[in-house]
Amino acid sequence: MKFNALIGSSVLAMAVATPAFAQDANDTTRDAFGGEIVVTAQRQSERLQDVPIAVSAFSSEALEAQQIKTPSDLQLTLPNVTFTKTNFTGASFTIRGIGDLCVGTTCDSATAIHLNGDPLFSTRLFETEFFDLERVEVLRGPQGTLFGRNATSGVVNVITAKPKLGVFEGSAEAEYGNYDSMKGKAMVNIPLGDTAALRVAGIYLNRDGYTKNTFLNTRIDDRDLYSVRGSLRWEPTSDTTVDLLASYFHERDQRTRIQKQLCQRDPTGILGCLNNRRDSAPFNGNATFTAALTSKEFLATQGIPAAFALGSLYGPDVYAGTTISSDPREVKTAFTPNYFTSELTLQGRVDHNFGPVSLQVSGQYQKIKLEAQQDYNSNVGDRSQYAAALNTLAFFAANGIPTGLPSPAPAFVPGSAAYFAPVAAALIPDGPNGVLCTSQSDDSGRGVFGGNGICSDQSLQFDRSNQYNTSWSAEAILSSDLDGPFNFLLGGIYANYHLTENSYYVNAFPIDYLAGVLGAFSSFSNGLPPSVLGQPFFRNNTDDLKIKSYGLFGEAYFEVTDRLKLTAGLRYNNDRKSVRARSLLASSNGNIFAPHGFSGDLFDTPIGADFDGDSATECTATSPVGPVGSVPGCEAFQSRSVGYEKMTGRFVIDYKITDDNLIYASYSRGYKSGGINPPLQPVFAVPESFKPEQVDAFEIGSKNSFGNGALQLNATAFYYKYKDLQLSKIVARTAVNDNVSADIYGFEVEGMVRPDPDWVINLGFSYLHTKVTDDKFTSNPRDFGGGREDAVIIKDITNGANCAVGSTSGSVAGVNGFVNTVNGVINAGLVPGLQGGAGLQGTTAFPADGGIASTGAYGICAVLGAAASGAFVPAGLDPAAFGGIEYFSAGVPVNIKGNKLPQAPNYKFSAGVQYTAHLGGDMTLTPRFDLAYTGDSYGSIFNGNVNKIQGYAQVNAQVQLNGADDKWFVKGFIQNIFDANSVTGLYITDQSSGNYTNIFTLEPRRYGIAAGVRF
Repeated sequence: MKFNALIGSSVLAMAVATPAFAQDANDTTRDAFGGEIVVTAQRQSERLQDVPIAVSAFSSEALEAQQIKTPSDLQLTLPNVTFTKTNFTGASFTIRGIGDLCVGTTCDSATAIHLNGDPLFSTRLFETEFFDLERVEVLRGPQGTLFGRNATSGVVNVITAKPKLGVFEGSAEAEYGNYDSMKGKAMVNIPLGDTAALRVAGIYLNRDGYTKNTFLNTRIDDRDLYSVRGSLRWEPTSDTTVDLLASYFHERDQRTRIQKQLCQRDPTGILGCLNNRRDSAPFNGNATFTAALTSKEFLATQGIPAAFALGSLYGPDVYAGTTISSDPREVKTAFTPNYFTSELTLQGRVDHNFGPVSLQVSGQYQKIKLEAQQDYNSNVGDRSQYAAALNTLAFFAANGIPTGLPSPAPAFVPGSAAYFAPVAAALIPDGPNGVLCTSQSDDSGRGVFGGNGICSDQSLQFDRSNQYNTSWSAEAILSSDLDGPFNFLLGGIYANYHLTENSYYVNAFPIDYLAGVLGAFSSFSNGLPPSVLGQPFFRNNTDDLKIKSYGLFGEAYFEVTDRLKLTAGLRYNNDRKSVRARSLLASSNGNIFAPHGFSGDLFDTPIGADFDGDSATECTATSPVGPVGSVPGCEAFQSRSVGYEKMTGRFVIDYKITDDNLIYASYSRGYKSGGINPPLQPVFAVPESFKPEQVDAFEIGSKNSFGNGALQLNATAFYYKYKDLQLSKIVARTAVNDNVSADIYGFEVEGMVRPDPDWVINLGFSYLHTKVTDDKFTSNPRDFGGGREDAVIIKDITNGANCAVGSTSGSVAGVNGFVNTVNGVINAGLVPGLQGGAGLQGTTAFPADGGIASTGAYGICAVLGAAASGAFVPAGLDPAAFGGIEYFSAGVPVNIKGNKLPQAPNYKFSAGVQYTAHLGGDMTLTPRFDLAYTGDSYGSIFNGNVNKIQGYAQVNAQVQLNGADDKWFVKGFIQNIFDANSVTGLYITDQSSGNYTNIFTLEPRRYGIAAGVRF
């Protein structure tokens, strides 16, 4: 077995994605489209069919022929692979049921993304389209003993085209398609003497939006991007190669992160959306924290007149009279999305062949920026519901507080108008019938009250996601090229990732209104200067995340005979993570400051102050100012850190029955480090961290070629024992993670038939079974009653979240009676610290087709929890009198044992056929047709009809006319011929946002023409 210096551009193994059909004199495998695939699997040069693990490879010719323009398109051809965008400007590349189900800044990717063999962190690589590549390789299965970055599901390795020495060449391509799409690609290769060459390539794409905004009569979800890449290769000697690369990607447009929101509307407002279907219907706005905290029921608990309420939780919600289009490409929003991202990548690598051993040293640097805003609710509410409250605010701002509350009286409290005048000036500058102003998210935490707002005829609500990070890594690999039966590979990597800002914001006019009104009443009643609560929007903020990771890895190879080979590998992993983060929302942190136009803040916060004595700076120039009634300071960041160490490895035995028939068996252990959950508001609690993942993977396979390549058939079967799979769900508008164990098994078959050199038929089929194996009890955000009739789901009027109470004796009447009694106590004002609030009584049944067995009611979870624990027994409220009551702050847990994993289709099928017709003058005409079908899956671990993702088919076709010697081409293409709105993934928001479902889809039908030249 000969090992060579081609160790820098490979994955563990390579199977057929573009079928091999011939070999030249140098034993190099060619794909079905005439392009060479340099098979450097397992960091050594060997025939594709000799590699004993499943990997698919796409040459640049194959990518073009199969219309694989983006990473999302890879899923249409690859067995047991899915790809979807996710909720927070991310994506999940799922292989054999293992994907990025963990959401958060400290989550590692299950699928390791590499560029030229070096790992990428938080990359935007999947934002652009492919251009000037040598190939794309996708490994299916855990890895780590050959690559620097460990992963549990597999590897995607994008390999760029390298400069060619001694050759001047170039190419250019232009494309025009529907949606007024214009795309251009170009490349030039310039020799620099005999030992060096420079290659420069780029792509530009501009198209109109896929989605129609019927409210503004505009189109959104467009693209406007470019990417450029420069590569330099220097070969000072025949044994030394130096490669340098610089790449920059830039996008600024109105692309949407979320395609559509769906909901089975809950008429009660307790949940917002029900648990049976995903309809094209608006969610119930009364289920949101903005509705709860501006309702007359909540304001009553604060002693604020009902006239200031934007609505009642028992009245119509702002979306009651609205409709949602059933067209996934049609939305209604008053806020136009905006999207910006950029990525700078620098790479360097040196390869040197010492003879018996070869050494590769490589390094990489990344810098990424991301800013994205979008309508949070994808709907336009009825602002007329706010008219009475806005008139009241304007009245108080002009006249002051009447002495005869709640009815206006001719006598007013002197000077009290000053408390409401700045609030009205900020929120309704033109009066109650004019524009409504909403905070823009900013680091000061003041928003519209600091002069940073956006005004509209409508009540706006939108979110913002941003991220700024840098990373670098260095790797060294030593491999042997010995003549005997034994060879080895040794490697090590160090990686450093630093995130300097990552925030998720939710802005809405009702939050600003709440911050202004509560602040004004609080300051007035406490004799403080006029002020408002801060900050007037939700912000989950990570300002300092550091990840330091290193690994030592290696493999040993032993050829027992010329047909039997053994491979054994080990890896040591060491990961350290530390993070500073905080979560802020209106009054949750008690911050208070003077509105815009007043001189100075209520408190003077010194920059760089340290108030808790831990030698860490709590206050910066952008921190919100100090809380009322405490040391003047700002909201302290929570600092947490974790560390993990792990040994992993793999063992492979393979046997060549003939030169064209291989069988193999392997075992490997995959590992992904744990992480830190983001902080929540004090009223909520989740574990601070989550565990690492571990998978034990067993695989058997066979690779076969018959008839000198006329038929090629590869098959793989696998079984995974998964421990502590990381899963995410939304709690209090924040993604938090937990762990669960599962079993996964399935098989994959890939084949190619080539009856003659002009015909190519490729086929693929895969089956996948996933199942949660341990008893795992967790609450379903769609159903906090856990399917129990003897439970009541509570919507907390003080924060918009849900909790539940249940009967310990199974008494439905008892638990409903308990809730009504506690609500009566609240209404009567008998609970210390609460005033009577009208309208809290009542128990509401959900519709029979809602999938909810429980009943629901508005209430206050803290009071219900105290009553269930017996805190009010001395006052005569004994839970035993109702048959016994238990309280569930996070909902009634359900056992998900036996459920299927998300993003794991039960089966997939793909087929493609291509024919090359030879015309006069050495021209060729090549039509191609591709069909891919992806079976049913689920978008949530809780499964059920509401979370089901229906199977879908995609059909593509193209025809290309090639000139002599491939010097030019003209082609016509069509993607998604039947214009299917195929859903690839979904995300469930939390209860305080309405429990609606965000869906993500494939692109609509695309067609166009393209032409290109080579010189």
